[in-house]
Amino acid sequence: MSLNHAEFIVTGFEEMSIAEKAFLGSLMKADYLLKDTVVQPEQLASTRHQELMRRMVEWNREGKNIDFTTLPDLENFGGMSYLAELLSFADLERFEGMEKLILDSWKEREKRNILSVAAHNDWEIAKVIAELDRINQSKVDDHTSLQQALLTIYEAPWEEQTILQAATTGINKLDEMTGGFQEGEVTIIAARPSMGKTDVMLHFAKMSGWAGYLPLIFSLEMPEKLITKRLIASTGGFNRSKMRDPKRLLSENQKNNWANVIGHLNETHIQIFDGSGQTVAEMRAKTRKMMNQYPNKKPILFIDYLTLIQPGQIYGGNSHQQVTEISKSLKTMAKDFKCPVICLAQLNRSVESRADKRPMMSDIRESGSVEQDADVILFLYREAYYDKESQDNTLDIIVSKNRNGSVGYISVNYNKYTGEIVE
Repeated sequence: MSLNHAEFIVTGFEEMSIAEKAFLGSLMKADYLLKDTVVQPEQLASTRHQELMRRMVEWNREGKNIDFTTLPDLENFGGMSYLAELLSFADLERFEGMEKLILDSWKEREKRNILSVAAHNDWEIAKVIAELDRINQSKVDDHTSLQQALLTIYEAPWEEQTILQAATTGINKLDEMTGGFQEGEVTIIAARPSMGKTDVMLHFAKMSGWAGYLPLIFSLEMPEKLITKRLIASTGGFNRSKMRDPKRLLSENQKNNWANVIGHLNETHIQIFDGSGQTVAEMRAKTRKMMNQYPNKKPILFIDYLTLIQPGQIYGGNSHQQVTEISKSLKTMAKDFKCPVICLAQLNRSVESRADKRPMMSDIRESGSVEQDADVILFLYREAYYDKESQDNTLDIIVSKNRNGSVGYISVNYNKYTGEIVE
């Protein structure tokens, strides 16, 4: 009995039971989904389903094919007849929907549990809010397409505002040096805050989108609306400060060019995911969903930024182990999806204490694993960042590591007011 061929009038527990059966049946039918799902065994409502998924995860980690005939305690899981029933519920096309239903139900259970414990132990309200926020961070539905974002901002110049193969980098010399963004490779773009990392990332995203790729932006810090406004400003050459109130601040020429800028950006098919605290597993799930929606486009992932990615484990607060796990997971994701992954990273403050402030590999926070796993490492450096009187708009892109090519640096023009990058 497939969910595609039956209609169910169910509520509450019945609906959740069917969702979990369909979820587990799908995992049995396509065990590769075990690597991509954001659902953890303990988030299932049924203890029998929890234990069954744990067994499947263990087998998958050990590289074994799922074979329930070898289970010594098969009857504890309902026997072969129950496992066959689960398999009959498999529905790969609705897998993401099952995940969302299971996660939403888990969140509600967790919230009720937190409120009960908080009332019993007389928690302070700040602690209650923090715990509820932690639960809400697990989400797969924070997606906004740039097309949708542009549609909502299209009328802004005329509205009152209340006081968003290898892939080319769009920079010829950088393409010559690195070969562009290669599938299966991880590129790290590292710099001090306000050096221009996000603007460089958005430039790369636009250029790859116009070249036919599907850019997926995982913005863990900046909301979608700011990303959209930055894309419009850099594409149209608009001063970013004017984006606060386009109707009042844009010139008539800029307003006349607005529709052209929107139309040109729309062709990139950029997708924006702005949920905070995303894990690599969540990014994988969202990437697979986009690949199914755009089967003729190869994805290219942009992540802002490394240390804001939520690790799968806490490691007792050991940041080095957390970054090591994330770094390896990014490389695995790039290889599994055969796509480029570009991730921003912050530099340590130690660079500020040196006479020569050009960044080095050791300046990357928790640099060991990042240096090892990344295929390309780019540093950004602007002399004008340290000399506030300077009128120099040069931005140096330093290729510090290039697994398949040469190292060196190239210079581009960077307009810090619009975010525009020009060769």
